[in-house]
Amino acid sequence: MSKPDDTKPTPPTGLRKGLTSYGDEGFSLFLRTAFIKGGGYTRAALDRPVIGITQTASGYNPCHGNMPQLLEAVRRGVMLAGGLPMEFPTISLHESFASPTSMYLRNLMAMDTEEMLRAQPMDAVVLIGGCDKTVPAQLMGAASAGLPAIQLITGSMLTGSHRGETVGACTDCRRYWAKFRASEIDAQEVEDVNDQLVPSVGTCSVMGTASTMACIAEALGMTVPGGASPPAVTADRMRVAEATGTTAVQLAREKLTIDRILTPQAFENAMRVLLAIGGSTNAIVHLAAIAGRLGYELDLRGLDRLGRETPVLLDLKPTGQHYMEHFHAAGGMATLLRELKPLLHLDAMTVTGRTLGEELDAAGPGFAQDVVKTRANPIHAQGSVAVLWGNLAPGGAIVKQSAADPRLMEHEGRAVVFENAADLAARLDDPALDVTADDVLVLKRIGPKGHPGMPEAGYLPIPKKLAQQGVKDMLRISDGRMSGTAFGSIVLHVTPEAAIGGPLAWVRNGDRIRISLSRRELALLVSDEELAARRAAEPVVPPTAERGYRKLFLDTVTQADRGVDFDFLASATRRGSVP
Repeated sequence: MSKPDDTKPTPPTGLRKGLTSYGDEGFSLFLRTAFIKGGGYTRAALDRPVIGITQTASGYNPCHGNMPQLLEAVRRGVMLAGGLPMEFPTISLHESFASPTSMYLRNLMAMDTEEMLRAQPMDAVVLIGGCDKTVPAQLMGAASAGLPAIQLITGSMLTGSHRGETVGACTDCRRYWAKFRASEIDAQEVEDVNDQLVPSVGTCSVMGTASTMACIAEALGMTVPGGASPPAVTADRMRVAEATGTTAVQLAREKLTIDRILTPQAFENAMRVLLAIGGSTNAIVHLAAIAGRLGYELDLRGLDRLGRETPVLLDLKPTGQHYMEHFHAAGGMATLLRELKPLLHLDAMTVTGRTLGEELDAAGPGFAQDVVKTRANPIHAQGSVAVLWGNLAPGGAIVKQSAADPRLMEHEGRAVVFENAADLAARLDDPALDVTADDVLVLKRIGPKGHPGMPEAGYLPIPKKLAQQGVKDMLRISDGRMSGTAFGSIVLHVTPEAAIGGPLAWVRNGDRIRISLSRRELALLVSDEELAARRAAEPVVPPTAERGYRKLFLDTVTQADRGVDFDFLASATRRGSVP
């Protein structure tokens, strides 16, 4: 038997990685070291493991407003562990400042992150993100780049107070705006509460998409233990940042690459957590995209199966009553994971080099609190999310059952149809609109290609004349998304979308629609023959663009069940499905 080849060269590390192509590697390194020395670095510093740190600060992104303090703490942690921190900028996205939607730009941020990880020399990377689409974009890019990587969450904002009531973005934003639309409060009060909804930098203080992705990142094993819950402006968050820098150096030395963390077991753990926290429906799209980068397909039927087994345990808005700072005070993710322990893959690896089970053991036995409920006394007997199928959604649709009116989850009603977002804006509050509380509001063409970018317009407002009559909820259906901070009886992600010829495109005013949560059914009560006739009479032409990012998006974006990623960014190797 032949002996191992001990002469095989060791892959380069640190600043020797990925040399610029000048045709002379020696000169490439010579030039690189000259320029880095121009930044004030000594030769001794250049021999350390290089830890890249994504700098996602932006004046347009208050969710990342604590970035200077986070960067300082991460750099400190890296240097304490013997590494060389190298921060670099990437795209930064904020939900409220991106048009038409930050989801439209998520894939661009993922591409930016991936290519900067590939192009620049680093042995590991710290991904700093918080606002809704930044964490999934970073995990998508890092999964494709394949480096050792660790996620640092910016953290949630603090809560405010309005006339003695605790308030926080953005469930209370929606609640007070609905009161204003219904003429229950006046313009002065809605302005007063606006001053209190976002009292500090950081992400939304409820279980919106940002908080959901923070919890999922920890469940995936991609953060240090306790990395999900500390608010943005606390010392706890800064200590997490320092520990993240230290752990990044350990990752680099052990060459613990991201594919060893993001395994099928890790994805299943993340889905369990999503269901148990009353998490955002957006996380399903993001998990599908992250999994796709590693060659896994998210199985919606499998997710629904987990949902029947996994109760909602976290008492946070919009499903419950508390806020993220209360979850942190209750022990954060360790408290939740401890209660979910029998349902989890405890052998899943984390960025610390220890398994999830080992980290839970190290977290101790916990303490008395009332924010995370027991499995014997849950907030909701089944998981927060259910998946529906039927002739209206052959590829599936999503409903956040924990935030819906149970009465409307077994319902049949008349369709009141809006062809697109402009049609909705033009007619929703028209006093002449033919609509009753028992009807089903249908909004088309807000899917991945339809708007484009699949905006969070699926949270259709209650028509003003009904809101003023006291109507608080109606069944609403679309091929778009809604914010994780939203609530109500809302069916989302109808697949295929209307803009590419999904059945939703041919729903007409007056059609009957039936939803049955118990049967997981979403049905348009129109015959196959009638639907075929409508298709023939009204052929759908998918939207196109002449140039630029919009053309790339429309030509290559996938549907919701595949993560709304670009088809060419998914792994070419198919490894199976999750869960």
